[in-house]
Amino acid sequence: MKVVKFGGSSLSTGEQVKKVFNIVTSDPARKIVVVSAPGKRFSSDIKVTDLLIECAEKLLNDEDANDIILSILERYENISNELSLSSDVIAGIKKDLLDVLNGDKSNSAKYVESVKATGEDNHAKLIAAFFNAQGVEANYVNPKEAGLFVTDELGNAQVLPESYELLYNLRNQAGIIIFPGFFGYNKAGEVVTFSRSGSDITGSILANGVKAEVYENFTDVDAVYSVNPNIVSQPKEIRELTYREMRELSYAGFSVFHDEALIPAYRAGIPVNVKNTNNPNAPGTRIVNERSNTNGPVIGIASDKGFCSIYVSKYLMNREIGFGSKLLRILEENGLSYEHTPSGIDDISIVLRQNQMSYEVEQNIISRIKDELAADEVKVEHNLALIMIVGEGMRHNVGTTARASKALADAKVNIEMINQGSSEVSMMFGIKEEDERRAVQALYHEFFVAVAVVN
Repeated sequence: MKVVKFGGSSLSTGEQVKKVFNIVTSDPARKIVVVSAPGKRFSSDIKVTDLLIECAEKLLNDEDANDIILSILERYENISNELSLSSDVIAGIKKDLLDVLNGDKSNSAKYVESVKATGEDNHAKLIAAFFNAQGVEANYVNPKEAGLFVTDELGNAQVLPESYELLYNLRNQAGIIIFPGFFGYNKAGEVVTFSRSGSDITGSILANGVKAEVYENFTDVDAVYSVNPNIVSQPKEIRELTYREMRELSYAGFSVFHDEALIPAYRAGIPVNVKNTNNPNAPGTRIVNERSNTNGPVIGIASDKGFCSIYVSKYLMNREIGFGSKLLRILEENGLSYEHTPSGIDDISIVLRQNQMSYEVEQNIISRIKDELAADEVKVEHNLALIMIVGEGMRHNVGTTARASKALADAKVNIEMINQGSSEVSMMFGIKEEDERRAVQALYHEFFVAVAVVN
């Protein structure tokens, strides 16, 4: 049995839905299909989920939302018409949407959750109707009926362990299962969504629950690329990588997978295959527990902007018991989470996303560190980019750091900090945001282009 997930761009039009139908029916093992809400049809288009959020916010503010409601319904109606479906399908979607929009608004956050989830929920019903209209038995299955129960963390739901045993029963259901992604239900029976791109999480949870042979994730690219194709033209495709490598790359800016999405599949040891809806015969990228390291030390390079660092220096810091815990407690009490903590004997840097720290919070933190920890120097460096080079082969390869540092130096990129994870699967470089593009291109040339020329 295979669990198959399709992203929003793969389901944005009737023509795309027909491709999905052909892909699913070409392999009898594709039993469970997880669907997203309709995505962008073209670059300037708006995702249905974004329209739903805007609609909910307007209604909560007692503003007129009729134009947005019509736009949402029009998206489904266009898809339905392109598929020549019965008018009953759109009538049902319209009723479901209006019922939710006219629902209880006393808790604004929960109201937005229920409205957001209609994007996937109604699309799953439409797609199930199309499969049946084509003579293929397919059943829409609601997450509550299937037993997908989650924590009550709005917009950041975590699956409850008992869900997996309940979801296993999906194996016994006849026909193809069409399952809406992105949301589950808390124990009170209320809708709670995963974080954005949460349909990937749903697919991974279902693959774990039904003990799938493989979790196929269809998107709009042929494979996972070794670097962002917007920075490097026609980068090398990655044929196989490990869960750990994908997790590191996702964290550092790879947009193919939400960085939480692989955890359920990883824990069950289920391989993931990333494939292209528009080119389903391409082999794609397999994500596995272990692989043979035949590609060299680095398999991918990722980067992300919007970071800052808090640099703290104090003579004999290394001999002061509890210094680190006191420093992190100051961050905790200001509601901040951190990403990395590269350190030396007498200094430490705390790297965090700068959008969570206002000017007032920053000044408070600097003041507290100086007063409570008697630091010699405290300074905040803004507008940093983090670049991550990732590869299981780095553990067994000498000189990777030297090669990377030289490539950056030759490109005249100043390194603000370096941090290597204890697993030795990744290495992080902190640089100025304005140098990000040049730095990524230099590293790609060093580890992929130069090697190919030599070989």
